[in-house]
Formats: sequence, C-alpha cells, structure tokens
Amino acid sequence: MKPGGRALGIAESYRRDHSHDSTSDRDRSTLAGAVVRADCVVDGLAYEHCRVGGTDATDSVGSLLETACRPDVQYVLLGAIAPAWYNFFDLERIHEAAARPVIAVTFESSSGLESGLRDAFSGPELRQRLAVYRRLPARTELTVNGETVYARYLGCDRDEAVSVLRAFTPDGGRPEPLRVARLAARAGDSYVDAVRAE
Repeated sequence: MKPGGRALGIAESYRRDHSHDSTSDRDRSTLAGAVVRADCVVDGLAYEHCRVGGTDATDSVGSLLETACRPDVQYVLLGAIAPAWYNFFDLERIHEAAARPVIAVTFESSSGLESGLRDAFSGPELRQRLAVYRRLPARTELTVNGETVYARYLGCDRDEAVSVLRAFTPDGGRPEPLRVARLAARAGDSYVDAVRAE
C-alpha cells in the first residue's frame, strides 16, 4: 500500500459513572474517528456519541462517515462489533454507507456473544440484537506482526484484509487508525468529565 493511503479507524471510550442517574452523560459512549495514513501520519479526527445499552451505534458511525470519510479514505476499520454494552454495529449498513471495504477488528478470543446477550436482554430488545449479531460476517483469525487478531470484513477478501491490517500496523497487533481513535475517544471522554465537573 502506498504511504499516502488512508484508513478511517473508529473506536470508543466509556466509563460508567454510578453516581449519576441513567439519563446522565455518563450513559453515553464516546466514539472517535481517526483518519490515518499508512505512513502513520494522523490526518483528521471526528467525534460522535452513542447510548450505552442502546441501538444507535450504527447511526453514530454513519454520522462519523459523513464527517470524516473523505474520498481519499480507502478503508474503514472498526475496533469493536458491540460497543457500549451490546450497542451493535450493523456492518452491512456501515459498508453500504461507507461504499468501501469495512474491517472490524477485535483482539481477544471469544466463544461468541449470544450467552451474554440472553443474560442482559429479553423480548424485542434481545431479538433485535440477535438479528444484527447473526448477520455479521464470520470472525476470522489473522496474524499481524506475530500477534493474533480477529477480523470480520465486508467489501474485500481475506488476503486484502490481512494486507490492509499489516500495512496500517507498524508495531504490535493494533492497527494505527484504531490505536489513534481509541486514544482520541479516551481524550474526548475525559473532556466530558472535566466539563461536567465545572
């Protein structure tokens, strides 16, 4: 990949504040989008929020795409599939909105989320989340810089997904767009805390 190739990484930050009621800002998760070149130059940041335990994460990513997904962005990387306590990303909708390959990357092995979903939700809330979860592409184990990562991808095949992740990962197993997005999300989350403390 050319050094000037770009990817938009999207990651979240959330810390629950039990001292406030369920309508407080602390029941929102901060989503950050970071545009990063393959040579690791950060080229833009954008922010959104989604509701913890809600179903609006996909719409929030759509807003980030409108803000940050410029024509020179070739790939969208997501640092989760179920941020903000099972607020699932609908990868099909995100891929359609992005009109470019989408790769969701996670970093821990898992036996799946259905058991946790059934413990946390019931009725229509459970059925809605299960429907999105079951539509997700298969989870594939990949090796990046000697580390194991797990990816789901749309709009590209396995070889391209591996190539993209390796191109955007100068060290370790976490792609730079996701590393920067996670740092930005944490900074945004801390800013919310500081504003609320004033």
